[in-house]
Amino acid sequence: MKNVFVILLTTSLLAFFACTKDSDKGAATLNVRLTDGPGDFQQVNIDIQEIRIKTTNDTSQWVSLNTNAGIYNLLEFQNGVDTLLATGTMSTDTLKEVRFILGNNNSVMVDSVLYAMDTPSAQESGLKVKIDKHLNLDINTLTLDFDAEKSILQTGNGAYKLKPVIKVK
Repeated sequence: MKNVFVILLTTSLLAFFACTKDSDKGAATLNVRLTDGPGDFQQVNIDIQEIRIKTTNDTSQWVSLNTNAGIYNLLEFQNGVDTLLATGTMSTDTLKEVRFILGNNNSVMVDSVLYAMDTPSAQESGLKVKIDKHLNLDINTLTLDFDAEKSILQTGNGAYKLKPVIKVK
């Protein structure tokens, strides 16, 4: 009888710890959304090709999210309006960085003239945003506030450059 009790207790403890370990590695859904503050432009078009993330457990690997690639006019996402850029499922962990990979079709409209915007290194290495957010077992939403007014610089020769200023909400 004593042996049966020890076997049952051992089996129960093993099952309990196995369940606890599995629940610690649960899946989290991450949604990355985009919004913008007002800017003194007619259009600010950003060509977003891919959204990647990096977490604490895997700091050497960038993970690509399911990205809604396309050209986004930031000025359409003001005053509480946002859009879903990317989504993905991953283990619960701490999100460390988000990276935007941009395409070549970035532009700004000023006085009804559309100017191409230079985006140094954004097509190759991407725009990195540092974050320190723990992902929970449910749906997590990360809203990135792209400040168009502070992000666009006019050079001395009349060209425009994108130097993103992005806040995490």
